[in-house]
Amino acid sequence: MVSLNEVVARMDLELQTGSVTDYPGAMNGLQLANAGKIGRIVAAVDASLPVIEAAAEGGPGLLIVHHGMFWQGVQPVTGPFYRKLKLAMDAGLAVYSSHLPLDVHPELGNNILLARAIGVQNTEPFFNQKGLCIGIRGEWDGTRGALLTGLQTALAGPVHLCPGGPDLVSRVGIITGGAGSEVIRVAASGVDTFITGEGPHWSYPLAEELGLNVFYGGHYATETAGVKALAAAMANLFEIPWSFLDHPTGL
Repeated sequence: MVSLNEVVARMDLELQTGSVTDYPGAMNGLQLANAGKIGRIVAAVDASLPVIEAAAEGGPGLLIVHHGMFWQGVQPVTGPFYRKLKLAMDAGLAVYSSHLPLDVHPELGNNILLARAIGVQNTEPFFNQKGLCIGIRGEWDGTRGALLTGLQTALAGPVHLCPGGPDLVSRVGIITGGAGSEVIRVAASGVDTFITGEGPHWSYPLAEELGLNVFYGGHYATETAGVKALAAAMANLFEIPWSFLDHPTGL
């Protein structure tokens, strides 16, 4: 058993949690405490009721998620929200959430891990939003088809392609999650290919008009790597076991 506060402090420092601007509902950091000790770490993408039900088995621990419990803002502690809080508290399960701080981390982040998995070279921060670059761009030398195959392998699932740009890919931008609505700004940045998780229907025909390839890899699928990497790093540092709880949405 190790100190919850020590693990949380180490993650806050590593992720620069207090200095990364995010959506109000993200509420990055420790969202639910326990009695102060943890013996294991569980990683998951979403702090949903089914995830917490599964994670609560096994005794006191820490659940690390990308999407936390407060995206809907202020809400009454009733129904499913009450049930997942009670389940976690009864089990001694603490909950830590990291959204944009984990997306943009240069070693543990969703963006950089996906870029490395498909062989993007010479990466640099990309797509400034309110003073924070929330994506990565870099160089990739190959065909659109080869990149599709590489993405499907990296994400272990289907990837939807809008072939609006050149067949030979050279400049790739990556923003994991739900950034498909940003195709105009992405195209204006000079990349010929954009990789994201999901987007609205209109982003596809608009990308065609803009001459931009877009790969929609799935919101969930593009955001599993970061929580795994963070959990593994903390488990190794504090010498406790960790596991990944896979609960895909298909979106």
